[in-house]
Amino acid sequence: MLSRTALNLYWIGRYMERAEFTARLLEATIRLDALSHRPAGASAWRSALLVAAAEVAFDEKGEPVNASNVARFLALAPDNPSSIRSCIQAARTNARAVRTALSREAWEGVNRAWMSVRDRTSTGGTQATLNLIDQVKAEARGFEGALHRMLRNEPTWFIRLGAAIERADNSARLLDVKYHLLLPADAVVGGTIDRDQWTTILHTVSAVTAYRWLYRDGLKPWLVAELLILRNELPRSLAASMEEVVTLLTALSRRSGKQGEADRLARSKLTRLRQSSIDALFQSGLHEYLQNFLTENGRLDQAIAQQFRFA
Repeated sequence: MLSRTALNLYWIGRYMERAEFTARLLEATIRLDALSHRPAGASAWRSALLVAAAEVAFDEKGEPVNASNVARFLALAPDNPSSIRSCIQAARTNARAVRTALSREAWEGVNRAWMSVRDRTSTGGTQATLNLIDQVKAEARGFEGALHRMLRNEPTWFIRLGAAIERADNSARLLDVKYHLLLPADAVVGGTIDRDQWTTILHTVSAVTAYRWLYRDGLKPWLVAELLILRNELPRSLAASMEEVVTLLTALSRRSGKQGEADRLARSKLTRLRQSSIDALFQSGLHEYLQNFLTENGRLDQAIAQQFRFA
């Protein structure tokens, strides 16, 4: 496979995963903001910008932080490279470049997603925004389903590899923002913390039911952290994402004969995750751990680019 083709496929996976995650983040923030007994207001929308790594870009616009402005910026802003619209447009551009490597259903999934946001300039009211989010999520699920029906070969593996790297990054940033940036300065680690915010995390990664299945206790911050970091039963956990990265890199190395630093970094990250406990992570500093994970994830992304000679 040509390096440029591998690059396009990898970024289709990353962009489609990012678009779906941002849609879920928006949905969870809307529902958090709508809680009548504890309105979240600007703090909820500021945290959404932080999770999406879009705070600086938004602040440069000089607009107030509120539901309407942030929802539009995260969903449809063409000048926000991480908005849902921008991500889907980028995924479609990459997909057009590698049409012959995709199944018809996979291409149509990306194209339908683009058609759903292409002409939108406003998210509208709350219900209109939720309707847009539901449409984006449905198209993302359609693309994922088409991907699972493609041949188990290099195009599929590169798309899934990009999605797994992106998924790990998103989950780590989501947990880090809630735990570190939104944690009151006088709060005790593992103490009673805003229940609604922790539930929002679970909604964002579609893990409310999974949490109830895996834990008999009520909602506990350290158990939410354990679920998102160490439990490989959850597809969006760091452990599950790294397991998938290692599996995909192994498959690609067997097919292409290219094995190197990316394989070593991925296996090292997975080994450390398997040997960790949530108590140890809290004792050493959860924020520091997650920041280090994000840094290593960036190095792994660069190593993948070098190993497969992305041009």
